[in-house]
Amino acid sequence: MTVDEQISFLKKGVVDLIREEDLRKKLERSEKTGKPLRVKLGLDPTAPDIHLGHTVVIRKLKAFQDLGHTVIFLIGDFTGMIGDPSGKNVTRPPLTREEVNQNAETYKRQMFKLLDPEKTELRFNGEWMDKFDAADFVKLCARTTVKQILERDDFTKRLAEEKPISLHELLYPLVQGYDSVALDADVELGGTDQKFNLLMGRNLQREAGLEPQVILTTPLLEGLDGVNKMSKSLNNYIGIDETADSMFGKVMSISDELMWRYYELLTDLTETEISDLRSQVELGKNPRDLKVNLAKLIIKDFHSQAAADEAEDAFTRQFVQKEIPDEIDEKRLASGAHTLSQLLADTGLAASKGEARRLIEQGGVKVNGEKATAANSEIEITGEGVLLQVGKRKFLRVLAA
Repeated sequence: MTVDEQISFLKKGVVDLIREEDLRKKLERSEKTGKPLRVKLGLDPTAPDIHLGHTVVIRKLKAFQDLGHTVIFLIGDFTGMIGDPSGKNVTRPPLTREEVNQNAETYKRQMFKLLDPEKTELRFNGEWMDKFDAADFVKLCARTTVKQILERDDFTKRLAEEKPISLHELLYPLVQGYDSVALDADVELGGTDQKFNLLMGRNLQREAGLEPQVILTTPLLEGLDGVNKMSKSLNNYIGIDETADSMFGKVMSISDELMWRYYELLTDLTETEISDLRSQVELGKNPRDLKVNLAKLIIKDFHSQAAADEAEDAFTRQFVQKEIPDEIDEKRLASGAHTLSQLLADTGLAASKGEARRLIEQGGVKVNGEKATAANSEIEITGEGVLLQVGKRKFLRVLAA
């Protein structure tokens, strides 16, 4: 690729690029000298699982790797114990070293589903931060002002709402920024919620006499509901360790409009290729076909092409041809009659009898393939068992204990 083509490739799905002219100079110098750029992405291992929302910025790191640059996956084992205040209206509980290390092992395994481990520099910021003494922290703090730190949106809002800000939280941007000094990063990536921290890295590099890093931020991905940020706590996520069948079903459940957002942020298709797909829909192509293609592209990244094909076949059998899955979970309950709403609550297919009644009233429950209409109907659990279905994807066979 020419430098212009590289910039176009790297800008896809990017919110902030600070500054494009600096990136151009760095890329041109890299081509001239043959020395690859050092591109950094830091993540605190605050939870063991990575979902597709996390992979938006990881894919951008992979884009630099595909262009031949040195990518640095930095695990924040030290910063993880501070707790990133980004986007938080309360103080985040710090993790123990043991929790951080345990989560870090899972991160490494999951990260290399996208990145080439042979071409990835894996680092931990404990390498240098564990060596900091009190004097080092005083010197680091002297490189910024309280006013600069409190200009951060998260802190400004909490001050206005008279919510507490712990002193250790004020150190977080400084420590993350110092990581860029320690690694001599040319480029740092992060979500839009990390912009303040990334800018701090530029400032600290300048203070240290280094060339300031270029910043690229990526948007926060909407979850399956198309409204809220993808989050495990909101149960609107797709985990990268999920089965191919589960991934396929979840992608097929998103809205047609959200599909384009996922194409932009979760695939390697160019903006021109995505625009061509939009044109096909405008000319009458069924959006469902393009959603199938999207699901298979995502599954291929985390499983394989064969797994993507098998997931499509299973989905077609189950939902298009109205067949039930080949494998269904089973649960045993006492034999005899059970009220349907209580049965759904007892098996976990509904959170409560009230939710079960709502599902039944909405036509979302089937018993042995027949739509249920009465919440108080009695279901007989016998040796043959009963097949329950809630919505499109939840199946459970209930057998007599």
